[in-house]
Amino acid sequence: MNAKRCERPAEPDPLARAAIVRALIEAGVIIPDPDRTYVSEGVRVAPGTVLYPGTHLRGDTLIGRDCRVGPDCWIEDSTIEESATIRYSVVESSRVRAGSTVGPYAHLRPGADVGPEARVGNFVEVKAARLEQGAKAGHLAYIGDAEIGRDVNIGAGTITCNYDGADKHRTVIEEGAFIGSNAALVAPVTIGKDAIVAAGSTITDDVPPHAKAFGRARQTNKRATKEEGESHGR
Repeated sequence: MNAKRCERPAEPDPLARAAIVRALIEAGVIIPDPDRTYVSEGVRVAPGTVLYPGTHLRGDTLIGRDCRVGPDCWIEDSTIEESATIRYSVVESSRVRAGSTVGPYAHLRPGADVGPEARVGNFVEVKAARLEQGAKAGHLAYIGDAEIGRDVNIGAGTITCNYDGADKHRTVIEEGAFIGSNAALVAPVTIGKDAIVAAGSTITDDVPPHAKAFGRARQTNKRATKEEGESHGR
Protein backbone atom coordinates (compact mmCIF):
# COMPACT_ATOMS: atom_id res chain seq x y z
CA MET A 1 0.00 0.00 0.00
CA ASN A 2 1.38 3.38 -0.96
CA ALA A 3 1.34 5.88 1.88
CA LYS A 4 0.45 9.43 0.92
CA ARG A 5 3.27 11.74 1.82
CA CYS A 6 2.56 15.04 3.57
CA GLU A 7 3.99 17.74 1.34
CA ARG A 8 5.10 20.98 2.94
CA PRO A 9 5.51 24.12 0.86
CA ALA A 10 9.06 24.57 -0.35
CA GLU A 11 11.26 27.17 1.29
CA PRO A 12 11.57 30.31 -0.84
CA ASP A 13 14.89 30.75 -2.61
CA PRO A 14 17.41 33.01 -0.85
CA LEU A 15 16.63 36.08 -2.97
CA ALA A 16 12.87 35.75 -2.48
CA ARG A 17 13.32 35.14 1.26
CA ALA A 18 15.53 38.21 1.57
CA ALA A 19 12.91 40.29 -0.23
CA ILE A 20 10.15 39.08 2.11
CA VAL A 21 12.22 39.86 5.20
CA ARG A 22 13.26 43.26 3.85
CA ALA A 23 9.62 44.17 3.17
CA LEU A 24 8.68 43.24 6.75
CA ILE A 25 11.49 45.40 8.14
CA GLU A 26 10.36 48.35 6.01
CA ALA A 27 6.81 47.83 7.34
CA GLY A 28 7.98 48.14 10.96
CA VAL A 29 8.74 44.54 11.97
CA ILE A 30 11.94 44.23 14.01
CA ILE A 31 14.23 41.47 12.72
CA PRO A 32 17.67 41.53 14.41
CA ASP A 33 19.20 38.83 12.17
CA PRO A 34 17.59 38.82 8.71
CA ASP A 35 19.88 36.07 7.45
CA ARG A 36 18.53 33.64 10.06
CA THR A 37 14.82 34.51 9.84
CA TYR A 38 12.65 32.48 7.49
CA VAL A 39 9.27 33.81 6.39
CA SER A 40 7.21 32.26 3.60
CA GLU A 41 5.19 34.27 1.10
CA GLY A 42 1.72 35.11 2.37
CA VAL A 43 2.65 35.24 6.06
CA ARG A 44 1.43 38.45 7.69
CA VAL A 45 3.31 40.14 10.54
CA ALA A 46 2.14 43.38 12.19
CA PRO A 47 4.47 46.29 13.01
CA GLY A 48 6.23 46.34 16.35
CA THR A 49 6.68 42.57 16.51
CA VAL A 50 10.18 41.17 16.99
CA LEU A 51 11.24 38.06 15.07
CA TYR A 52 14.37 36.63 16.68
CA PRO A 53 16.91 34.42 14.86
CA GLY A 54 15.88 30.90 13.92
CA THR A 55 12.20 31.78 13.50
CA HIS A 56 10.32 29.98 10.70
CA LEU A 57 6.88 31.33 9.74
CA ARG A 58 5.00 29.19 7.24
CA GLY A 59 1.66 28.82 5.49
CA ASP A 60 -1.42 30.79 6.50
CA THR A 61 0.14 32.47 9.54
CA LEU A 62 -0.76 35.83 11.09
CA ILE A 63 1.35 37.49 13.80
CA GLY A 64 -0.21 40.48 15.58
CA ARG A 65 1.39 43.65 16.91
CA ASP A 66 4.07 43.81 19.59
CA CYS A 67 4.71 40.07 19.77
CA ARG A 68 8.03 38.44 20.62
CA VAL A 69 8.64 35.37 18.48
CA GLY A 70 11.77 33.26 18.79
CA PRO A 71 14.49 32.48 18.91
CA ASP A 72 14.13 29.10 17.19
CA CYS A 73 10.38 28.81 16.62
CA TRP A 74 8.41 26.97 13.94
CA ILE A 75 4.96 28.48 13.41
CA GLU A 76 2.72 27.16 10.65
CA ASP A 77 -0.91 27.91 9.69
CA SER A 78 -1.48 29.68 13.01
CA THR A 79 -2.69 32.98 14.46
CA ILE A 80 -0.67 34.75 17.14
CA GLU A 81 -2.49 37.73 18.60
CA GLU A 82 -1.00 40.98 19.87
CA SER A 83 1.58 41.07 22.68
CA ALA A 84 2.06 37.30 22.77
CA THR A 85 5.46 35.73 23.40
CA ILE A 86 6.63 32.44 21.88
CA ARG A 87 10.13 31.06 22.50
CA TYR A 88 11.86 27.90 21.28
CA SER A 89 8.53 26.25 20.37
CA VAL A 90 6.50 24.60 17.62
CA VAL A 91 3.01 25.91 16.82
CA GLU A 92 0.89 24.13 14.22
CA SER A 93 -2.65 25.07 13.14
CA SER A 94 -3.26 26.76 16.48
CA ARG A 95 -4.25 30.09 18.01
CA VAL A 96 -2.37 31.99 20.70
CA ARG A 97 -4.47 34.84 22.03
CA ALA A 98 -3.40 38.27 23.23
CA GLY A 99 -0.84 38.51 26.01
CA SER A 100 -0.20 34.77 26.28
CA THR A 101 3.22 33.15 26.62
CA VAL A 102 4.33 29.88 25.06
CA GLY A 103 7.59 28.07 25.72
CA PRO A 104 10.36 27.46 25.91
CA TYR A 105 10.12 24.03 24.26
CA ALA A 106 6.33 23.81 24.05
CA HIS A 107 4.38 22.11 21.26
CA LEU A 108 0.97 23.39 20.19
CA ARG A 109 -0.58 20.81 17.91
CA PRO A 110 -3.60 21.33 15.61
CA GLY A 111 -6.64 22.70 17.40
CA ALA A 112 -4.80 24.26 20.34
CA ASP A 113 -6.35 27.59 21.43
CA VAL A 114 -4.46 29.36 24.21
CA GLY A 115 -5.43 32.46 26.16
CA PRO A 116 -5.73 35.37 26.41
CA GLU A 117 -3.08 35.91 29.10
CA ALA A 118 -2.52 32.20 29.49
CA ARG A 119 0.76 30.37 29.92
CA VAL A 120 1.99 27.19 28.27
CA GLY A 121 5.45 26.51 29.65
CA ASN A 122 8.43 24.31 28.96
CA PHE A 123 7.82 20.79 27.66
CA VAL A 124 4.04 21.18 27.57
CA GLU A 125 2.07 19.70 24.67
CA VAL A 126 -1.43 20.94 23.81
CA LYS A 127 -3.68 19.34 21.18
CA ALA A 128 -7.32 20.09 20.29
CA ALA A 129 -7.71 21.94 23.58
CA ARG A 130 -8.91 25.38 24.68
CA LEU A 131 -7.18 27.16 27.56
CA GLU A 132 -9.26 30.09 28.78
CA GLN A 133 -7.97 33.41 30.11
CA GLY A 134 -5.26 33.13 32.74
CA ALA A 135 -4.96 29.34 32.63
CA LYS A 136 -1.45 28.03 33.33
CA ALA A 137 0.38 24.83 32.49
CA GLY A 138 3.90 25.68 33.55
CA HIS A 139 5.84 22.56 32.68
CA LEU A 140 5.88 18.88 31.74
CA ALA A 141 2.20 18.36 30.90
CA TYR A 142 0.01 16.91 28.15
CA ILE A 143 -3.34 18.58 27.50
CA GLY A 144 -5.31 16.87 24.75
CA ASP A 145 -8.99 17.07 23.80
CA ALA A 146 -9.76 19.35 26.73
CA GLU A 147 -11.54 22.47 27.91
CA ILE A 148 -9.50 24.34 30.52
CA GLY A 149 -11.34 27.16 32.32
CA ARG A 150 -10.23 30.59 33.47
CA ASP A 151 -7.36 30.74 35.97
CA VAL A 152 -6.94 26.95 36.14
CA ASN A 153 -3.52 25.78 37.30
CA ILE A 154 -2.16 22.56 35.76
CA GLY A 155 0.64 21.04 37.84
CA ALA A 156 3.85 19.52 36.49
CA GLY A 157 3.50 16.02 35.13
CA THR A 158 -0.28 16.24 34.64
CA ILE A 159 -1.78 14.41 31.66
CA THR A 160 -5.24 14.13 30.20
CA CYS A 161 -5.73 10.47 29.34
CA ASN A 162 -7.81 11.15 26.25
CA TYR A 163 -7.44 7.94 24.22
CA ASP A 164 -8.82 4.54 25.23
CA GLY A 165 -7.30 2.64 22.34
CA ALA A 166 -10.30 3.14 20.07
CA ASP A 167 -11.81 6.60 20.67
CA LYS A 168 -10.82 10.05 21.92
CA HIS A 169 -12.61 11.54 24.95
CA ARG A 170 -12.68 15.04 26.42
CA THR A 171 -11.61 16.44 29.74
CA VAL A 172 -13.32 19.54 31.18
CA ILE A 173 -11.65 21.52 33.95
CA GLU A 174 -13.82 24.37 35.15
CA GLU A 175 -12.84 27.85 36.27
CA GLY A 176 -10.38 28.21 39.14
CA ALA A 177 -9.61 24.51 39.60
CA PHE A 178 -6.17 23.45 40.82
CA ILE A 179 -4.64 20.26 39.43
CA GLY A 180 -1.75 18.96 41.51
CA SER A 181 1.48 17.64 40.05
CA ASN A 182 1.62 14.22 38.41
CA ALA A 183 -2.16 13.83 38.13
CA ALA A 184 -3.73 11.58 35.50
CA LEU A 185 -7.20 12.68 34.40
CA VAL A 186 -8.91 9.75 32.68
CA ALA A 187 -11.40 11.10 30.15
CA PRO A 188 -14.27 11.58 29.85
CA VAL A 189 -14.13 13.47 33.12
CA THR A 190 -15.10 16.88 34.51
CA ILE A 191 -13.29 18.73 37.29
CA GLY A 192 -15.67 21.27 38.82
CA LYS A 193 -15.18 24.95 39.53
CA ASP A 194 -12.55 25.72 42.22
CA ALA A 195 -11.98 22.00 42.85
CA ILE A 196 -8.59 20.65 43.92
CA VAL A 197 -7.01 17.45 42.63
CA ALA A 198 -4.28 16.16 44.93
CA ALA A 199 -0.80 15.56 43.53
CA GLY A 200 -0.22 12.04 42.30
CA SER A 201 -3.92 11.25 41.84
CA THR A 202 -5.53 9.22 39.09
CA ILE A 203 -9.01 10.67 38.56
CA THR A 204 -11.62 8.48 36.86
CA ASP A 205 -14.86 10.08 38.14
CA ASP A 206 -16.17 13.64 37.98
CA VAL A 207 -15.07 15.96 40.79
CA PRO A 208 -17.82 18.31 42.08
CA PRO A 209 -17.23 22.05 42.33
CA HIS A 210 -15.21 23.16 45.38
CA ALA A 211 -14.35 19.53 46.28
CA LYS A 212 -10.94 18.00 46.98
CA ALA A 213 -10.18 14.76 45.14
CA PHE A 214 -7.61 12.17 46.22
CA GLY A 215 -7.00 9.22 43.94
CA ARG A 216 -3.87 7.57 45.28
CA ALA A 217 -2.86 4.77 47.62
CA ARG A 218 -2.08 5.58 51.21
CA GLN A 219 1.65 5.71 51.96
CA THR A 220 3.00 2.91 54.15
CA ASN A 221 6.40 3.06 55.86
CA LYS A 222 7.92 -0.15 57.22
CA ARG A 223 10.89 -0.42 59.53
CA ALA A 224 13.83 -2.16 57.89
CA THR A 225 14.98 -5.46 59.36
CA LYS A 226 18.41 -5.69 60.93
CA GLU A 227 19.73 -7.57 57.89
CA GLU A 228 18.37 -4.95 55.46
CA GLY A 229 19.86 -2.13 57.50
CA GLU A 230 23.26 -3.76 57.53
CA SER A 231 23.01 -4.35 53.79
CA HIS A 232 22.29 -0.67 53.05
CA GLY A 233 25.13 0.37 55.30
CA ARG A 234 27.77 -1.46 53.29
